[in-house]
Amino acid sequence: MRAVFVVLLLAEAAFGQTRLFEREVQSPDGRITLLVSVADSIRLAVRYAGQPLMQPSPMAMTLGNGQVLGLTAKVQRSHVRTVRDSILAPVATKRRVVHDHYVELSLEFNGNYTLEFRAYNDGVAYRFRTTLPDSITVRDETARFVFANNPTVYYPAVQPRTDADRFHTSFEEPYQIRPLNEISDTTLCFSPVLVTSASGPRVVLTESDLLDYPGMFLARAGISLKGVFAPYPLAERMTTGGEFPQAVVTRRADFIARTTGRRTFPWRVLVIGQDRDLPASDLVYRLATPSRLTDVSWIRPGKCTDEWITNINLFNVPFRAGINTATYKYYVDFAKRFGFDRILLDAGWSDYQDLFKITPGLDMPELVAYARSQGVRLSMWTLAATLDRQLEPALNQFQAWGVDFIMTDFMDRDDQKMVNFYTRVADACAKAKIMIMFHGAYKPAGFERTYPHAITREGVLGSEYNIWSRKATPDHDVLLPFIRMVSGPMDYEPGLLNNATKEQFRPIAGQVMSQGTRCHQLAMFVVYDSPIPIFSGNPSQAMLEPRFMDFLGSLPTTYDETRILDAQLGEYIVTARQTGNGWTLGGLTNWSARDLVLPLGFLANGPYEVIGCLDGPNADRNPVDYQFMQQTIARTDSLRLHLAPGGGFLVRIRRK
Repeated sequence: MRAVFVVLLLAEAAFGQTRLFEREVQSPDGRITLLVSVADSIRLAVRYAGQPLMQPSPMAMTLGNGQVLGLTAKVQRSHVRTVRDSILAPVATKRRVVHDHYVELSLEFNGNYTLEFRAYNDGVAYRFRTTLPDSITVRDETARFVFANNPTVYYPAVQPRTDADRFHTSFEEPYQIRPLNEISDTTLCFSPVLVTSASGPRVVLTESDLLDYPGMFLARAGISLKGVFAPYPLAERMTTGGEFPQAVVTRRADFIARTTGRRTFPWRVLVIGQDRDLPASDLVYRLATPSRLTDVSWIRPGKCTDEWITNINLFNVPFRAGINTATYKYYVDFAKRFGFDRILLDAGWSDYQDLFKITPGLDMPELVAYARSQGVRLSMWTLAATLDRQLEPALNQFQAWGVDFIMTDFMDRDDQKMVNFYTRVADACAKAKIMIMFHGAYKPAGFERTYPHAITREGVLGSEYNIWSRKATPDHDVLLPFIRMVSGPMDYEPGLLNNATKEQFRPIAGQVMSQGTRCHQLAMFVVYDSPIPIFSGNPSQAMLEPRFMDFLGSLPTTYDETRILDAQLGEYIVTARQTGNGWTLGGLTNWSARDLVLPLGFLANGPYEVIGCLDGPNADRNPVDYQFMQQTIARTDSLRLHLAPGGGFLVRIRRK
């Protein structure tokens, strides 16, 4: 049900030599206040619990005809409304029913544009709306965020490439942590970033509803962060070095977007809260355009396997492992044995530049028939440039093979042209009833609400980095739920079964290990949002541990509700997910061991059975060590859990 209350307001007051318009609105719970002032410019300030959080910060949009939306602005009309709504999520990533409750201020200006501001209990957002005739060119957008008290910023910085400009990135970097005034003004960050001070709440700065417009990078400007947008690409070339060719921009325009004059623009979003609030927030999802799909019955979340990280280094098999029919039949058998819904054929099943040129030794008709006989679906990796060129015939071929989920990879940009590639591919996949996952991708920014079959996304430094670096540490892993995951689902690809301490770890291709314990890897399947989590471990090793794999294979991937039971930014997190009458709890810690006591008051009355997989007594020395526990509990009890350094746990609670 929807209840909307609308009040028409207009006020101007004398302010020096200018006329000042001010309007203040509060979040439904009264904790967050946004103050909009209009004089020579339009500025937004934010208070949290009565304390300044963001100082007056300007916003504007410069058009190709010289018009600047936001300067010398005059308010024509002002509207305030309170909305109480609910969204039934087609894919229940965090929760099935998403409550959408906010207070909105709309300011209509001379010049045919409106600024919309929303105050939620968990953040604020604003966006431009234009009603200009015909098409428009956007030369630039001013998005400035002036935070109080020189806060600390957690940010992923773009690393310069030698073969492309600074707007090319895979959006996969570790977080750097510095006071705002110590960040170089030449550093370009990609969002989301986290901003925090000693006395205030945490703030995740990001965007939502990114459609037909470039994504927002961030850079320091004095005591503020400012939005930076990739100019529109005018010329591109295909790379020739490296394993996977991709299109890089060689010449850019003097504008960032060319678009219709009647539209809404992306939301600039501040998700605000304490440590327990951020990982459970779905504010970015709520702000996005509602689903463009009328039929979502064919979207089927579930668990998937992948072989790329382990380089198909199987053992105890009577065939030569590789990209061949026998290997993928083995993966099908593995998926069926442990309750996985599909397997992914990663890079190499076809020529990278021709999806119809199958790798010799791989008999697709035979594999398709075998997978169908076992009730396991096939999923396919694609190179973005190739999929773009062969889109319709490739999707037709995938349909014939019974493929319901594909990955496309190596976009590594978020200028307007590339953003529109995502929409074009999503539209085509929807017609073919095929789910899509983007790798080499920018953050979701609510895209999964608009296109529910765009079910998960990379845009995160994940398991694959264990192949060649030391970057995927438990410290990094524990930051992700508070920052990157706030923007939407993320494909980390956990499940590595060779686990090491900080001192033991080595990046070894083909014998990939993870930093931290086995249970740390297991817990990611619950702590991280992803309706199709991908198991990246070696199936041959997994076959030797059937109880562990049965436990992993039994996990749900969508949930009726999500709660954060305990959390501290960068230290640890405990997530509880509800499915029917049962709950699944997962916890991660950084390199510090810790003991947790978890009250169970969120349960209903009655006895419950608990089955858990915990760090073993020797996990601090041999992180592969784990143990199972089983007991009966009630809501008046507490769980006492020990997490080894780099450790974790996973517990399933079912009503008896």
